[in-house]
Amino acid sequence: MKPVVEIDQDSGFCFGVVTAIRKAEEVLDREGRLYCLGDIVHNSAEVERLRRRGLVTITHEDMAGLHGVKVLLRAHGEPPATYELARRNDIEIVDATCPVVLRLQSRVKQAYETDADRPQIVIYGKNGHAEVNGLVGQTRGEAIVAEDESGLEAVDFSRPIALYSQTTKSPEGLRHMVDEISRRKDEGVSFRYFDTICRQVAGRVEGLRRFAAAHDVVLFVSGVKSSNGRVLCGECREVNSRTYLISGPDAVEASWLQGASSIGVCGATSTPRWLMEQVRDRVQELAGG
Repeated sequence: MKPVVEIDQDSGFCFGVVTAIRKAEEVLDREGRLYCLGDIVHNSAEVERLRRRGLVTITHEDMAGLHGVKVLLRAHGEPPATYELARRNDIEIVDATCPVVLRLQSRVKQAYETDADRPQIVIYGKNGHAEVNGLVGQTRGEAIVAEDESGLEAVDFSRPIALYSQTTKSPEGLRHMVDEISRRKDEGVSFRYFDTICRQVAGRVEGLRRFAAAHDVVLFVSGVKSSNGRVLCGECREVNSRTYLISGPDAVEASWLQGASSIGVCGATSTPRWLMEQVRDRVQELAGG
């Protein structure tokens, strides 16, 4: 009997990514060319699709050499220095920063500039991630980035602390960081923490776990650069050991499907729907039609 193959209806692009791609396509439709600072989304297949339409991915170093062009800032956001560079070089910014990220940047900046107790700003997030770089930029580079509890070694626990989270981190991870700081800080030291995780992303966890548990095999489609993808795939694997992280249809192995009557296809907030559909079609092909 051929297996049933189902795509998770709640997987795929989040609001911020949808908006960034729509803005890029609008400019490309009119002008045929647009620069984008970094990959517009952490999915190589979608980046390649837009490249064929005229989207040129550039680095910060590339941008420094451009003048009088349009540059799209993706959903992850950018530090103030990027906007200053654009002004100096007469670059028109197409700003696709996610509203959730913009609000978080504003909160971090306000805490850094105006909080009377001058707390150490700690960002629970991935070092070097574009969103985290944008947050650190709000503090003139002074914020401490902690990917896990080992990153807390840079914190002075005798001084006030304010903890924020990268929007795509897991709620469980944030709670662990809160507990760890609470345990380590000196008695009487002010410690404030803020759950700044995107609820659209966090809300997917329980749905994905239910989806993964309902199938014999789960194919999680995600770009290799996606932090969100690794987190969500891990959630699926916790409830279904036959969960496989793949970047596209060519990565599907027939041996994974053996004995499965139900196969689920899902993905990260950076995974396009069309790519999950290609994976579904590949599974059906391997299963005999």
